[in-house]
Amino acid sequence: MTTLRLRPEGPADVEPIRRVLAAAFARPDAATPPEVGLVDALRGSAAWLPELAMVAEYGGEVVGYALLTRVTVRDDGGAAPALALGPVAVAPHRQRVGHGTAVVQAALEAATELGERLVVVLGDPAYYRRFGFERADRMGLTSPWSGLGEPWQALALPPAAGGLGPLPRGEVLFPPPWSRV
Repeated sequence: MTTLRLRPEGPADVEPIRRVLAAAFARPDAATPPEVGLVDALRGSAAWLPELAMVAEYGGEVVGYALLTRVTVRDDGGAAPALALGPVAVAPHRQRVGHGTAVVQAALEAATELGERLVVVLGDPAYYRRFGFERADRMGLTSPWSGLGEPWQALALPPAAGGLGPLPRGEVLFPPPWSRV
C-alpha cells in the first residue's frame, strides 16, 4: 500500500517541485508559470524558512507542495513577523484526493510548532476556510490585495506553550519576489 509522506523539502526536491508547480499552474500564455520563479526567488531570500517548505511525496514522487515564507506586519508601533502561504500546488494527476489539504495542514502544523502566530494567503475562500482562514480585513490586516475582498485571508495559529499575545494588525509587507507575480 502506498502512503503519502509529508516532509520539509530537501535539495533533491528542487526540480520535482518545479515540475509540480509548472504542471499545476500551467497557462497557455506562459512557457513557465510565474509561481515557479517565485519559489526559486524566495529560496534565495531572507524570507525563506526551509523547515516550512513542505512536500507531499506519494510512491517516491513529489506530488504536492505548500510554502510558508516570512512576511512582516507593520503598524504604528513597529513591525511583527508573520507568514505567507503560497504557492500551494498538487500535480494534476494527484489532485482531488486530499494531497493538497494534507500538505497545507503539515505546513501549518510545522509553523505552529515553531511558535508562529499568523498566516496570510490570497486564494479561494472555499478551499482555505477548511483550515480556519477568514477575511484578513476582519483581523485588521491590509496588503496590496486587500481590495480583492474575500480571497485576502488570514489565520491565527494556536499559541505555542506559554506564548500568548495580541496578533499583529496593520499592513502586511511581502518580500520583493512577490511583486513579480
